[in-house]
Amino acid sequence: MCDICVMNAVKDKMLSRRQFFTASAAVGAAAALGSASGTPAMADGHSMVEDLTHTYDADFPTYFGAPGVEITQEFNFADNGFNLMKLMLNEHTGTHVDAPLHFSADGNSVDEIPVSSLVAPLCVVDIAAKAADNADAQVTPDDLKAWIAANGDIPEGACVAMHSGWGGKTGGDGFRNADGNGVMHFPGFHIEAAKMLMEETGAQSIAVDTLSLDHGPSADFAVHYAWLPTGRFGIENIANLDKLPAAGATIVIGAPKHRGGSGGPARIFAMV
Repeated sequence: MCDICVMNAVKDKMLSRRQFFTASAAVGAAAALGSASGTPAMADGHSMVEDLTHTYDADFPTYFGAPGVEITQEFNFADNGFNLMKLMLNEHTGTHVDAPLHFSADGNSVDEIPVSSLVAPLCVVDIAAKAADNADAQVTPDDLKAWIAANGDIPEGACVAMHSGWGGKTGGDGFRNADGNGVMHFPGFHIEAAKMLMEETGAQSIAVDTLSLDHGPSADFAVHYAWLPTGRFGIENIANLDKLPAAGATIVIGAPKHRGGSGGPARIFAMV
């Protein structure tokens, strides 16, 4: 066989092998994608991303009323060629995570929350209508049953969020809504709803658009003490729930990771 014939034969064989491995890799990738676990929203793709995080500063309302953050400029561009701010921060300021450690002696700190729990199916339970009539409204088992009747079972690992319409009140005193005795009035989860989620679903987090998982007048923090010690976590002061569907979105929780933290401000968004 002539030299050129040998060279052409080898080249044809190499191309054939390359096409075989390329095709095999494509089949393998398709199989992997088909078998990968994930929420329906992740599997189907998304058309928009919605920010669920309030911008906060020293004026953002806090549970205790005192500013939750102090921001000091340590270096500025004009004098130093770069900008650098120093933050003095209360962990539970702005849109933030309540880690299990927040209301338990030895629960997971915020850095120990499994990253797999930070991307989850989002279930938005809308109680805005009754909260408009009653500032002390709560998410009840009946609200959860109505959501399930309309949308199907609460998915495994879900974040169940209360939309009370409170997110638009952050710019004034109406967010804390304290009466003359200093008692605050805003919506939250009812303890029986929290128990239902723990006993009958695989939900891993709950979220509220108010200052607390418990409603404002709560004196015993029953929801905090029931929910967090089980290893589940909470989100407070979440924003823009009114822009999301009741079901089908995926929430991504950018929880902080400081060692031993009881929680902390988080950048949170939803993919729809």
